[in-house]
Amino acid sequence: MLLVYAPSVIGQYYLRGEVRDEANQPVPGVKIYLYSKKDYPFYNGSSGGFGIPTGLTVDTVTLSAEGYETWRGAVETRKYARLQLKAIGAAASINHLRLSSFSKNLLENKPHYPVIMGESYSATVENEFVNSLRYPQTGFAVTVNRACYSNLRRFLNTKTKPPSDAVRLEEMLNYFNFNLGIAPSSTETFSALTTVTSCPWNTNNQLLFIALQARKINLDKTPPSNLVFLIDVSGSMDMPNRLPLLQSGFKLFVENLRQQDTVSIITYGGQVNVVLQPTSGDKKQQITEAIEALEPAGSTPGESAIRLAYKFAGNTFIKGGNNRIILATDGDFNVGENSEEELEKMIEHQRKSGIYLTCLGVGMGNYKDSKLEALAKKGNGNFAYLDDEREAEKVLVEEFAQTVYTVASNVSVTIDFNGEIVKNYRLIGFDNRQSAIEDSTGELAGGEVGSGHKLLCMFEIETGGSQTAGNGQVGKITLTYTKPNTKNPEQRQFIAINNFIPLTQADSSLRFATSVIMYGSLIKKSKYFKNYPWDEVYNLALSSASSGNKRQMEFLELIQKAKKIYANSRKRG
Repeated sequence: MLLVYAPSVIGQYYLRGEVRDEANQPVPGVKIYLYSKKDYPFYNGSSGGFGIPTGLTVDTVTLSAEGYETWRGAVETRKYARLQLKAIGAAASINHLRLSSFSKNLLENKPHYPVIMGESYSATVENEFVNSLRYPQTGFAVTVNRACYSNLRRFLNTKTKPPSDAVRLEEMLNYFNFNLGIAPSSTETFSALTTVTSCPWNTNNQLLFIALQARKINLDKTPPSNLVFLIDVSGSMDMPNRLPLLQSGFKLFVENLRQQDTVSIITYGGQVNVVLQPTSGDKKQQITEAIEALEPAGSTPGESAIRLAYKFAGNTFIKGGNNRIILATDGDFNVGENSEEELEKMIEHQRKSGIYLTCLGVGMGNYKDSKLEALAKKGNGNFAYLDDEREAEKVLVEEFAQTVYTVASNVSVTIDFNGEIVKNYRLIGFDNRQSAIEDSTGELAGGEVGSGHKLLCMFEIETGGSQTAGNGQVGKITLTYTKPNTKNPEQRQFIAINNFIPLTQADSSLRFATSVIMYGSLIKKSKYFKNYPWDEVYNLALSSASSGNKRQMEFLELIQKAKKIYANSRKRG
């Protein structure tokens, strides 16, 4: 089936054509950009064919697909277009950097990004307000990453200011798995709900919430898993909050494995070793003993270890199954390729193999957040940070299905704002890496979503004109994703209605989520939150938190800890 977004204004021409490779075979799932449609991607179907309305007789077309060189050229829209993509050789470099969101005008101000305590974080640029008449369409990649929240907690618990680039607001919302009031569908991959509320930090503006819930897999019917534990046992892991913490987490994880699941264990520290050949998940004692026997020593040959892990996962690949590498490390690779760009290129070549990559980060002082975030994004996987045993249990046991079982890949959301209602908008979170913005070939990269995952994202919007124009539609939302073991992307559309309700009357989950955004924005030192009082954040969180929810209760404590740290620094200044 051909999946094409239908814009509100249909052009007078219809560009039809097909995309094939050098062997004249159809290339499905190609991202197609038209100059006349600006940033919004279209996709061709399984036969390689496409049909897109346009208002130009000649339009510039850009084709992008995994494993192929990007093609760009002018095409006559009145003629049938036969376009060809050239495959990238195995040794060729892939230079595309992955965008978290479509962003505009972000290169005017380039702040300085220091390295904190030997740790590295990707330099990011906060999304600013965008005029909806000039740029009505925007989009962002959906991920289930949660690493930011637990990493910030680690800093605050040691009475230390987190670096601003450690803050990724979308990951902070992911952490809580909010009860969004959406009935999970047993047939559709995603369900959706939108709400418009007031904005507490700017009373002239409003907040648009987009809530998504992924289909929940019945664990009794999940496909078999082919798992490779890739564990860093180098000398830098010789601390209680590193290798011992990972061993504790993996032993808990093993309890959920079944007979049809397969586990291999590869370690790297001084050299790369296979410590457990592929073993059935019902041999829990054998797997556990292999985990317990791990000891730290040596340098960190991360590159060669990752290569071997992919080779192992490929040799034991289960067609139609869940094939995944779980990399656990402080990210401090010091032997072989170790820059983010070099590692990304290596992982990019594996992306089409059907093997997912989950990254678990640990440690402090030499923790390389930027590397693990980059690897997870390029590896079509997810990313978490374990600061203690409770977090290890949360990620590897409580959220086992969300961490391991994928229901959709390459997930992205695009919204086409109604300029008659929304004058300007600002996407909160999903900030892009500076390097990705500066790369003219950068493209939006959808993420992986696990079973039952609940996603909440937020726009700050400035309204203007009629609030009922266009049937009161704030915008059209298009969700694009690919189901596991398939190649062709699918799309679903939702309408965001102007269903305004004051934040004080909104669902408690939305109010608590707003306090999380405010907390993260203050730590990030967002220009939109200058001098905003910590007490206001605390009061909103207190009024919406559930006393029976231990994570929400802990969040109240973290707000108070952050308030003390930042208030004291202002007094000293």
